[in-house]
Parts: sequence; C-alpha cells; structure tokens
Amino acid sequence: TQVLRKSLLRGAVLSTGSLLVYEAHKLISGFAEVHASFKVEEVIEQADYLYGSGETEKLYRLLVQHKNSDDSEVLWRLARSSRDLAQLSSTSAEEKRQLTYDSLEYAKKALEKNESNSAAHKWYGICLSDVGDYEGIKTKIGNAIVIKEHFQRAIELNPKDATTIHLIGIWCYSFAEMPWYQRKIAATLFATPPTSTFQEALRYFHMAEEADPNFYSKNLLFLGKTYLKLNNKKMALLWLSKAKEYPAQTEEDKQVQKEALELLNSI
Repeated sequence: TQVLRKSLLRGAVLSTGSLLVYEAHKLISGFAEVHASFKVEEVIEQADYLYGSGETEKLYRLLVQHKNSDDSEVLWRLARSSRDLAQLSSTSAEEKRQLTYDSLEYAKKALEKNESNSAAHKWYGICLSDVGDYEGIKTKIGNAIVIKEHFQRAIELNPKDATTIHLIGIWCYSFAEMPWYQRKIAATLFATPPTSTFQEALRYFHMAEEADPNFYSKNLLFLGKTYLKLNNKKMALLWLSKAKEYPAQTEEDKQVQKEALELLNSI
C-alpha cells in the first residue's frame, strides 16, 4: 500500500504522471474486484448455511443488507428469504404483504442481472404467484401463463431441479381443479384459456420424485391428493402415508403432516 501511495504521488508530479496514475488506478480496481468477488462468495456461503439450518430471520437480515447487489445469485436468495419470512406465522399481515411485494422485486432484479439463472426464473414465478393472492383472482389467472413460462425456462436451464418440476405439477393441479367461475374469468382473459388435467399434474409430481426422491413433503402430499382425484385409493394411501411420516423440519412440513393425516382419516 505504501509503495502504491508513493507511485501515485510521484505520478502526480512527474510529466509522465498520467500513465502512472492510470496504472495505479487499474491496480486498485483489480484489488477491489477481487475483494468484491470474495465478499459475494462469502455472503452466498453464509446464506446457504443459514438456509440449511432453517434460520429464516437471520438469513433475511444477512441478505437484505445486499439488496442493491448486482449479483443475481445474491438477489434470488434474497427473494426466497423474503418470501420465507412472509410465510412465518409470527410475521404480521402488513409485513407479509410488504415482504411479498419486495420478494417479487428482488426476483425481477435477479433476472435482469442474469436471464440465464434458473433459480431466478423459478423464484420470479413463485413470487409473481404470491403477489396474485393480494391482487385478486383475475390478476392471478392473468399471470398464470407467464408463471408457467418462467418455470419451464427454469427447467430448460436446470433439468434436474425437482422443486421447479413440482411447481409445474402444482400449476397443472390448480387448473385441473379450477372451479367454473374461475374458468369463466380465464375465458375473458385469454383467447385460449390455460387448462390442464390431474393426469398431467401426476406426471410432473412423479418426474420431480424421480429427479430427487423424497425431496419435499408437499410433493408426497400432492401425489396422494392427485391419486385421490383420480379415484386410485391404494396409491393415494401409499403417498399420503409417506407425507404423514415425513420428518417435519419447517412449518410447511407440519401443515403437510396435518393435511395428510386428515385425508388418510377421510379415506
């Protein structure tokens, strides 16, 4: 650092100083870039550790400090952590709404920074769907095709991502069981309204399970629910039992266990 300062000082005095200043600037910029890249890697490593440990609030506090980052990997993680915080029962209704809209902005920014980031497409689709819960059924249905397109793009970029395959299954399931009045809304929004079947949903849920067996309690639950819709009680019992026995690590897992038990008792 002392040598660098001397070079800068000498460069300002000497007639050839402009060249020396330029070289010094390049050297300083290089140090800054290396330092910045190390910092991003450290933030991501720490974020992934906190996510794996279920430290939702700590993770959000870490990542929100970097909301102005230009790194798509940081931004989609911030979108996810904002949404996870919004999902907590301890989060107030007002905070939930704000976090839901924030998460969409972070996911959108992640896509702007890197359109080829699979996770950014996935979380943009998820967050756009969440915002629809606040803006009404017309907006939610209106966004449906865009949401599916982002999920499909995410799978193109990362074909082994079981979570995104599961999400397309959820999309198909939702449209397969859509009530008549929502179908009517869809018909006013699209020349050809989006449709799906329970068989199509089932195919995606099985594809997700093949990509990463037992990866997500909700995929097990929806395999059971879809088989129930198709009147296959034997297979429904199999998958609902797996969902009920899935180790509960999150609030969502506990809700899945509860719903699976209720459905098993109703069969």
